[in-house]
Amino acid sequence: MNTLKTLVLMGCLTAIMVAAGGLLGGRDGIAIAFFFAICTNIFSYWFSAPIALRMSNAQPVSREQVPQLYEIVERIARNANIPVPSIYVIPTDSPNAFATGRDPEHSSIAVTEGIMRLLNWNELEGVLAHELAHVRNRDVLITTIAAVLASCITTIAHYGYYLGAYSDDRREGSNPIFVLLMAILAPIAASLINLAISRSREFEADASGAELCGHPLELANALAKIDQTARAIPFQDANPALSSLFIIQPDPQSWFVKLFSTHPPTPERIARLREMAAKTGRS
Repeated sequence: MNTLKTLVLMGCLTAIMVAAGGLLGGRDGIAIAFFFAICTNIFSYWFSAPIALRMSNAQPVSREQVPQLYEIVERIARNANIPVPSIYVIPTDSPNAFATGRDPEHSSIAVTEGIMRLLNWNELEGVLAHELAHVRNRDVLITTIAAVLASCITTIAHYGYYLGAYSDDRREGSNPIFVLLMAILAPIAASLINLAISRSREFEADASGAELCGHPLELANALAKIDQTARAIPFQDANPALSSLFIIQPDPQSWFVKLFSTHPPTPERIARLREMAAKTGRS
């Protein structure tokens, strides 16, 4: 099912790219945009994970550097019956984490230095279980591809506005009004698609992660701490196109993030986890 959703997503974002090419460059623009979209889709499938890690400045770490982090990830991976992902650390004080990869056999998990200082080990285990639930549910492929393609569309629209607006070919050139609209609407359309595939998945990963670690309240406490601290110490260097990958919005105070939030409200996520704990009798 997730494979079908990934194909649909690629098709939708390809259509946006082709439409942008048509408005910006006429028939030639459509051909160029279609070729670029095909290349981007192929490239994003194979290389979206390392791109996301590099865009986040995530650094690989060894077992000797973070032995307890490795121990927790390995334990949860065994519970989830998936291979142990590669482990990365992001050098920022803002607390956050994300998982990426095209499948469980080629997955990675990244945590910030801030989240390791903020949370106790039980709470961090809940966060890591949430991220590995994304890996087990095969959410990370579609989310990572969406993030990378949304970033591409935003970049194309940004530069396409200037290229189209000053085109010397008036016969084939675009109406400046349409060019401006595409420059505004293309990134919004990409963000809406990204948003649509992300919000429900966070609830599912919360529930699955709580089952994997066995402590819904620890994950709920972690979300509360992360949300509060991230408002005081936002991850401002994070690329907005990658926001759907993180366990919470990297920069909660950003007006753009508030307008196109890829995550459900944190209090609602916490309430569901507490309800789950009450029903199951788990802490």
